[in-house]
Amino acid sequence: MTHLITGASGQLGQLVIDHLATLVNKDDIIALVRSDDAAKLYADKGIATRIGDYDKPETLAPAFEGVNKLLLISSSAVGERVRQHTAVIEAAKQAGVGYIAYTSILRAEESPMALAAEHKATETAIKASRIPYTLLRNGWYIENISGQTEQAVGMGKHFGAAGDGKFAAATRADYAAAAATVLAGSDHAGKTYELAGDTAFTLSDFADAVTAAKGTAVEYVNLPEDAYRSVLVDAGLPEGFAGVLADSDARAADGWLFDDSHTLSQLIGRKTTPLADVLA
Repeated sequence: MTHLITGASGQLGQLVIDHLATLVNKDDIIALVRSDDAAKLYADKGIATRIGDYDKPETLAPAFEGVNKLLLISSSAVGERVRQHTAVIEAAKQAGVGYIAYTSILRAEESPMALAAEHKATETAIKASRIPYTLLRNGWYIENISGQTEQAVGMGKHFGAAGDGKFAAATRADYAAAAATVLAGSDHAGKTYELAGDTAFTLSDFADAVTAAKGTAVEYVNLPEDAYRSVLVDAGLPEGFAGVLADSDARAADGWLFDDSHTLSQLIGRKTTPLADVLA
């Protein structure tokens, strides 16, 4: 049974492959990378690689030949994802891939988040392909927030637009473990998993946790969505990306990044990693 992981040189892809290698034979794993340099990452691990690029559709079908199960890790190119993901799905169909798992977003089908639209379109394309599938609707990554820790400590403030909205966030490693578990399993086809962390927190909770972990007082400053977008632009982020982040915070205020089903921890057989452990 051959398992191919796209986006294998990315942060999530590397973690998926590392975990999958504990569940199946390494000889049954293929990492899809875009260059020979990226392939070197896996040479020392004994993992086979194939060259394929979302933006070069002609490279995909040959890379998928003989693959039984494919994990489509969503592209990081916001705004280009539907085109890129459709190319992957079409190539998988052409190559006779027997199963696709896809890393989507929490409640993609109904979420008003700007980020959800491309995921919803990809889910629709997967269903239309008639290839057996599993949808892994990942919630927010803790790293999306904890990555701002040093800046928050330096300023004594953490800015956002989420109000008292709760983030049921989990680490990349938690989501990677779920993806590997599903890919290695045999009873997940046709299922949609809403995946999120066991313990939710507000951005005020995050500021308090940073204060406790770093010994420096940090307070959360809540802003209107437009004002937060401006803060992000002033900090150097491209306007489009700043808009997506501000939108995500604002939708979190309405509960769209909260889930208490504990489906993720049930899949991986352990509790998800708490915020305090990440900050430590």
